[in-house]
Amino acid sequence: MIIERKITKPLWMREVKIGEKAPISVQSMTKTDTRDIEATVAQIERLALIGCEIIRVAVPDPEAAEALPTIVRRSSLPVIADIHFHHQLALKAMEAGVDGLRINPGNIGSDKKVEEVIKKAIDTETCIRIGVNAGSLEKSLYQKHGGPTAAAMVESACQKIALLENLGFSNIKISLKSSSVLETITAYRLISQRVEYPLHLGVTETGDAFHGGIKSAIGLGILLAEGIGDTLRVSLTADPALEVQAGYAILQALGIRRRGVEIISCPTCGRCEINIIELVQKVKDRIIHLAYPLKVAIMGCVVNGPGEAGEADIGLAGGKGVGVIFRKGKIVKKCKEEDLFPIFIEMIEEMVQS
Repeated sequence: MIIERKITKPLWMREVKIGEKAPISVQSMTKTDTRDIEATVAQIERLALIGCEIIRVAVPDPEAAEALPTIVRRSSLPVIADIHFHHQLALKAMEAGVDGLRINPGNIGSDKKVEEVIKKAIDTETCIRIGVNAGSLEKSLYQKHGGPTAAAMVESACQKIALLENLGFSNIKISLKSSSVLETITAYRLISQRVEYPLHLGVTETGDAFHGGIKSAIGLGILLAEGIGDTLRVSLTADPALEVQAGYAILQALGIRRRGVEIISCPTCGRCEINIIELVQKVKDRIIHLAYPLKVAIMGCVVNGPGEAGEADIGLAGGKGVGVIFRKGKIVKKCKEEDLFPIFIEMIEEMVQS
């Protein structure tokens, strides 16, 4: 199956292109106090190492805004300032050189204040994400649609798009997020039919890494498979590194993008004679930083392992006291169980280096 993406208007954030035919970019958001510059920059750089391409930071007050010039200067990633209610913070963020704003024009203040923000965005060539959230819909739309429905979110987004367009601004991307997977899917389908702007995908308030990962994989996966979406964030109540890893895992599962290691492992059964669960975690911890797209198999059965994971670039299969290492289904080395892990890691690193 070939996924045919909808072609949207392109925009740029530093060297990262969003929309048109650009690769679907993976974003995250810092979970540090933005006023703590060192902690925030450290988290940004840690996320950059594992493939995060755009980072968002919360700007809740003037002190956080004052930290932005240093954060932007030291960040290797494009920085988006997340701002609500205070248009002055949006102006300060753009003066600090942020690459983008995430705002809700409906809660940023009067039309005059919105106009002031947009004029500054035009002058600084700052892109703006119109971020509609089901939890903060206008009361009039909530009442009109009987709740935070997909139709209500789309109407809200279209009103805000018209507002910005009337001010001569089109450097826009859009998100429509709900904690309901089905409402989120419906909202993105509807807005995709009505606008040509790039779409930022996400399901909001999903929960912890396990439940949130499942909800995000379903919601984002369905939309991506339909060709909808230009950039994404998997929102988790967890380490933001897991958000980045989950984003790539979703893209990889659909064959859209490959970055880093994909681990294929058996669920284990009565034939398994080594601790596969522990081994998978050890291998993952050692190679998760690798950017090279590598398919790695870890199987518990020497009999079926190589065959079942024949398409893997490299793999191992454990037996009683021994194990084998294979490439593309062909056994290339046999070793003792205690030597299996270090030799396997060494061979993976050699493959990547070569």
